[in-house]
Amino acid sequence: MITAGVDLATEPKGTALAVIEWSEPTGRVADRGAGAGAATATATAAASLTSLTLGVDDALVADTAERVDKLGIDCAFGWPDDFVEFLVAHHEGQALDPGVDGGIDWRRTLAYRETDRVVRERTGRWPLSVSTDRLGLTAMRAAGMLARIAERGVPIDRSGSGLVVEIYPVASLRLWGLVTAGYRADALRRAELIDDLLAAAPWFDMQGFRPLMLGSTDAFDAVVAALATRAAAVGLVDPPGERMLARARREGWVALPNGSLQSLVDPR
Repeated sequence: MITAGVDLATEPKGTALAVIEWSEPTGRVADRGAGAGAATATATAAASLTSLTLGVDDALVADTAERVDKLGIDCAFGWPDDFVEFLVAHHEGQALDPGVDGGIDWRRTLAYRETDRVVRERTGRWPLSVSTDRLGLTAMRAAGMLARIAERGVPIDRSGSGLVVEIYPVASLRLWGLVTAGYRADALRRAELIDDLLAAAPWFDMQGFRPLMLGSTDAFDAVVAALATRAAAVGLVDPPGERMLARARREGWVALPNGSLQSLVDPR
């Protein structure tokens, strides 16, 4: 299996792409250190970071989509239904519902998608709002990027059931039990986090890309996105329920890992 992760920015500068190849388990192997006739243990997979690129344009991502099994992009794939409805109504001069007071609770219904609320429930923190934060500019680029991928004949399902899935690297790290405070601004802190990541995933071979991950937060996040994309590829994420599926196909859905890092390679 091959997974790819994209840390998306508004322009190619600041956008990174990581590709990981996974060697799948081949069966059961003898338990090391045991005598002849001892019970065997289940083999685990391994992962190798085969490429890590900065300054990535839409064409390279679309090319990559044609050769990987799953592609994860760190960006919102859509906007909240309530926000879209509000914009259309406001644009057409329609009056707000009499029950709307313009208060913060109502504004939050416009600011956050249903998947953002799930992220908060799982991690305790709100993600950036695609409606009200600068993430909106990146999401506009993501919409164009998804269109370029679709032009290659790759079906796009914003709920993540197809080849492309929405990934949130920071949330993934937290759900794997890693401490993320300060890593984006501090290279020393990022070095500690890389060490923690490798300690939790000794099967992961960075193939000499560690200096690039140390020097670039974008590169580091792309690698985490490619790891988290593996979770989506093997069904170790919580998909939207039937009640939310239609909405997720409009708004997008963040694939949050529901297992450990080790579960990415250990079939048990």
